[in-house]
Amino acid sequence: MDAPGTSLKAWVGREEVASDLVTAAPYAALAATLDREALRPAPGTLLPPLWHWLYFLPAHRRSELGSDGHARRGAFLPPVPLPRRMWAGSRFAFRSPIRIGDALTRRSTIESVVEKSGRSGPLVFVTVRHELTCAGGASPALVEHHDIVYRDAPGPREPALAAQRVPASADFEARWVPDDVLLFRYSALTFNGHRIHYDRRYATTVEGYPGLVVHGPLLATLLLELLRAHRPEAHLSAFAFRALRPVFDTAPFLVRGSQGDDPSAFRLWVEDDAGRLAMEATAATA
Repeated sequence: MDAPGTSLKAWVGREEVASDLVTAAPYAALAATLDREALRPAPGTLLPPLWHWLYFLPAHRRSELGSDGHARRGAFLPPVPLPRRMWAGSRFAFRSPIRIGDALTRRSTIESVVEKSGRSGPLVFVTVRHELTCAGGASPALVEHHDIVYRDAPGPREPALAAQRVPASADFEARWVPDDVLLFRYSALTFNGHRIHYDRRYATTVEGYPGLVVHGPLLATLLLELLRAHRPEAHLSAFAFRALRPVFDTAPFLVRGSQGDDPSAFRLWVEDDAGRLAMEATAATA
């Protein structure tokens, strides 16, 4: 599985440090993308959870990109020799507020590289830890563990994904109708060049998908926006999501949520048009 002349395990422990300023324009642009009023927030405005993905954008040169629109591997991320790369999930600890106007430092560390074999063939899981610290802060305001999965291209006899049962009921929900413009805008806002999200010909003829793929981070953001809409007084302390099957722009989908016996704990999920569980998540509030 290792790339010729390399050991993927050698990437464990690699670090990358970046700086950015939490500005108002990306905030307003994402608000507009989510069909909200596109007002530029004043300095000091709280940054909603997961909107940190609008910053620290991966500004790779065009000559550094692979055929799929991603940066070529082997710089910070290991050179995994499998063609498909997907966001498998993330876990977050929200420790202190991030606000418009804050100067941030992000320290990224590759925590693990694990090779496995699944029903569809070889898999490689890479986990990256991101720590975001505000200028003058003694400890990170946000800690994120980002799980990436690499897999082979689909074969003609690749087994279908098993459908997982969705929860029986929801306390709140929203219906989304994805389209090219929504996916293009989110790709542009996060400077995500992965062609499965905006290049229909590539997504269907090269990757073998039935349509454009809705970004995993966008789905996760919609889950927390649903929670914010129905529990605006809650202060998020932790969140975790796991992608189970892709969602495409070919049909509407639902983002749903319910509160457990513990009033500070929530279960959130994405349900596709066939009633299958596409993403599951948990959220904890303080």
